Amino acid sequence: MAVEQFRGTGRRKTSVARVILVPGTGQFTINKTDIQDYFDYETLRTIAREPLTITDTRDRFDVIINVHGGGFTGQAGAIRQGIARALLEADEDFRPTLKKSGHLTRDSRMKERVKYGLKKARKSPQFSKR
Repeated sequence: MAVEQFRGTGRRKTSVARVILVPGTGQFTINKTDIQDYFDYETLRTIAREPLTITDTRDRFDVIINVHGGGFTGQAGAIRQGIARALLEADEDFRPTLKKSGHLTRDSRMKERVKYGLKKARKSPQFSKR
Protein backbone atom coordinates (compact mmCIF):
# COMPACT_ATOMS: atom_id res chain seq x y z
CA MET A 1 0.00 0.00 0.00
CA ALA A 2 1.39 3.38 -1.00
CA VAL A 3 1.72 6.10 1.61
CA GLU A 4 -0.34 9.19 0.79
CA GLN A 5 1.93 12.14 0.03
CA PHE A 6 1.38 15.67 -1.21
CA ARG A 7 3.96 17.50 -3.31
CA GLY A 8 4.64 21.17 -3.92
CA THR A 9 7.36 23.26 -5.54
CA GLY A 10 8.41 26.67 -4.27
CA ARG A 11 10.72 29.27 -5.79
CA ARG A 12 12.29 32.46 -4.46
CA LYS A 13 15.19 34.39 -6.07
CA THR A 14 17.39 31.55 -7.41
CA SER A 15 16.28 28.94 -4.85
CA VAL A 16 14.07 25.99 -5.74
CA ALA A 17 12.46 23.81 -3.07
CA ARG A 18 10.75 20.46 -3.69
CA VAL A 19 8.43 19.69 -0.77
CA ILE A 20 6.74 16.40 0.18
CA LEU A 21 4.12 16.29 2.94
CA VAL A 22 3.49 12.86 4.47
CA PRO A 23 0.94 12.27 7.26
CA GLY A 24 2.97 11.97 10.47
CA THR A 25 4.03 13.65 13.69
CA GLY A 26 5.50 16.99 12.54
CA GLN A 27 9.09 16.06 11.69
CA PHE A 28 10.79 18.71 9.51
CA THR A 29 13.70 17.56 7.31
CA ILE A 30 15.63 19.77 4.88
CA ASN A 31 18.24 18.10 2.62
CA LYS A 32 18.32 15.07 4.98
CA THR A 33 19.11 17.24 8.03
CA ASP A 34 16.86 18.57 10.78
CA ILE A 35 15.58 22.15 10.44
CA GLN A 36 17.37 23.13 13.67
CA ASP A 37 20.73 22.17 12.13
CA TYR A 38 19.99 23.55 8.65
CA PHE A 39 18.84 27.09 9.56
CA ASP A 40 20.92 28.93 12.16
CA TYR A 41 18.37 31.69 12.76
CA GLU A 42 14.98 31.23 14.40
CA THR A 43 13.44 33.77 11.99
CA LEU A 44 14.26 31.55 8.99
CA ARG A 45 12.75 28.54 10.76
CA THR A 46 9.62 30.57 11.48
CA ILE A 47 9.34 31.68 7.84
CA ALA A 48 9.68 28.08 6.64
CA ARG A 49 7.02 26.76 9.08
CA GLU A 50 4.56 29.64 8.57
CA PRO A 51 2.01 27.88 6.28
CA LEU A 52 1.76 24.95 8.70
CA THR A 53 1.29 27.31 11.66
CA ILE A 54 -1.43 29.34 9.91
CA THR A 55 -3.42 26.24 8.95
CA ASP A 56 -2.89 24.47 12.31
CA THR A 57 -1.37 21.39 10.63
CA ARG A 58 2.06 21.50 12.26
CA ASP A 59 1.69 18.12 14.00
CA ARG A 60 -0.32 16.42 11.24
CA PHE A 61 2.42 16.16 8.57
CA ASP A 62 6.05 15.14 8.28
CA VAL A 63 7.78 17.56 5.91
CA ILE A 64 10.58 16.34 3.62
CA ILE A 65 12.31 19.07 1.62
CA ASN A 66 15.00 19.10 -1.04
CA VAL A 67 16.21 22.66 -1.66
CA HIS A 68 19.08 24.07 -3.71
CA GLY A 69 20.32 27.38 -5.09
CA GLY A 70 20.48 30.85 -3.58
CA GLY A 71 21.13 31.75 0.04
CA PHE A 72 19.40 30.89 3.27
CA THR A 73 16.77 33.64 3.03
CA GLY A 74 15.78 32.67 -0.50
CA GLN A 75 15.66 29.02 0.47
CA ALA A 76 13.38 29.76 3.44
CA GLY A 77 11.02 31.68 1.15
CA ALA A 78 11.04 28.86 -1.42
CA ILE A 79 10.28 26.29 1.29
CA ARG A 80 7.38 28.44 2.52
CA GLN A 81 5.79 28.57 -0.92
CA GLY A 82 6.39 24.85 -1.53
CA ILE A 83 4.69 23.88 1.74
CA ALA A 84 1.74 26.15 0.96
CA ARG A 85 1.27 24.53 -2.46
CA ALA A 86 1.54 21.03 -0.98
CA LEU A 87 -1.06 21.92 1.67
CA LEU A 88 -3.45 22.93 -1.12
CA GLU A 89 -3.08 19.45 -2.59
CA ALA A 90 -3.86 17.99 0.83
CA ASP A 91 -6.94 20.14 1.45
CA GLU A 92 -8.38 22.76 -0.91
CA ASP A 93 -10.14 24.49 2.03
CA PHE A 94 -6.80 26.06 3.06
CA ARG A 95 -6.76 28.27 -0.07
CA PRO A 96 -8.46 31.40 1.42
CA THR A 97 -6.18 31.47 4.49
CA LEU A 98 -2.98 30.87 2.51
CA LYS A 99 -3.94 33.33 -0.23
CA LYS A 100 -4.82 36.06 2.29
CA SER A 101 -1.44 35.69 4.01
CA GLY A 102 0.35 35.81 0.61
CA HIS A 103 1.97 32.36 0.67
CA LEU A 104 0.71 31.26 -2.74
CA THR A 105 2.12 34.24 -4.65
CA ARG A 106 5.57 33.86 -6.22
CA ASP A 107 7.89 36.66 -5.11
CA SER A 108 9.30 37.73 -8.48
CA ARG A 109 12.04 40.03 -7.16
CA MET A 110 15.41 38.95 -8.53
CA LYS A 111 18.88 40.47 -8.59
CA GLU A 112 19.25 42.85 -11.51
CA ARG A 113 21.90 41.97 -14.08
CA VAL A 114 25.09 44.01 -14.59
CA LYS A 115 24.96 46.28 -17.66
CA TYR A 116 28.04 46.86 -19.81
CA GLY A 117 29.99 50.02 -18.99
CA LEU A 118 28.78 49.95 -15.38
CA LYS A 119 30.34 48.52 -12.23
CA LYS A 120 27.09 47.00 -10.91
CA ALA A 121 23.50 46.95 -12.13
CA ARG A 122 23.16 50.75 -11.85
CA LYS A 123 26.42 52.05 -10.36
CA SER A 124 28.51 53.91 -12.91
CA PRO A 125 32.25 54.55 -12.81
CA GLN A 126 33.42 57.78 -11.19
CA PHE A 127 33.07 60.79 -13.48
CA SER A 128 36.12 62.97 -14.14
CA LYS A 129 35.94 66.14 -16.21
CA ARG A 130 39.61 65.99 -17.26
